[in-house]
Amino acid sequence: MTDAEPNGRITSFVSNGVASVLIDNPGRKNSTTKAMCQELQALMPRLDNDPAVVVVTLRGAGDTFSAGASINDLTSVLLDPQEDGSHVDHLSLADAAIARVRKPTIALVDGACMGGGWQLASACDFILASERSRFAITPAKIGVIYPRAGIERLLRLVGPANAKLILFSGEAFDAVRATQLGLVSETVPDHTFEERAGALVQALLDRSQFSIHTLKHLIDSSDEPEQTVEALWRAAWKAMTEGPDMDIGTRAFLHREQPTFAWQPRSLA
Repeated sequence: MTDAEPNGRITSFVSNGVASVLIDNPGRKNSTTKAMCQELQALMPRLDNDPAVVVVTLRGAGDTFSAGASINDLTSVLLDPQEDGSHVDHLSLADAAIARVRKPTIALVDGACMGGGWQLASACDFILASERSRFAITPAKIGVIYPRAGIERLLRLVGPANAKLILFSGEAFDAVRATQLGLVSETVPDHTFEERAGALVQALLDRSQFSIHTLKHLIDSSDEPEQTVEALWRAAWKAMTEGPDMDIGTRAFLHREQPTFAWQPRSLA
């Protein structure tokens, strides 16, 4: 056991190309502590650099995704004081660690996803939710400000007016409404949630990792200066024509076969 376990922990295992990451603090509705945020910060680069991992999923233990930052640990999670007088936002550092993963990441939300729980889920490439799930971002209920990284992502996804509605009211939305607002990518019936999650993960395993990694990088870099974006696109087109997957994919399509793509990501080391 680790010191973090009595107050929650982050667990993970890798099987058949999938790294399953679990927010595991069911006694406190999977609220995240400072230690858990630090575990995510350390874990995500390891998974990104593990050749056995193709897809990363993030979910909560039991019937809750996450209630957000632990109220009992809120100051150390969001405003951890440092010797130089500054403060560290460990939740946003965990968010950044998830967002930096080059491989496809999916948040599988089955149950309540509140506050900082949504920030961690939204750091993944997209969120799949069951219909029974509920979402709320509630800083105004406890007199705090939601972290900048979470607010900026919320603005990109739902726009200013809906962001204000969500943040000012602190109201909870069912998964269907959350999808309409843009908080969630897809909502599925409860009884088909695991089946849809498995099918979606398998689809990502079967696709060209060159395409997925390159498209992810291009999308995530779209706000960079135009000169940088143009250079990235030139490099991407060059890599596509020089790499193996374009030829493999087109040949398989013409022969009506399932392609076996060959491209592999380089190690970060």
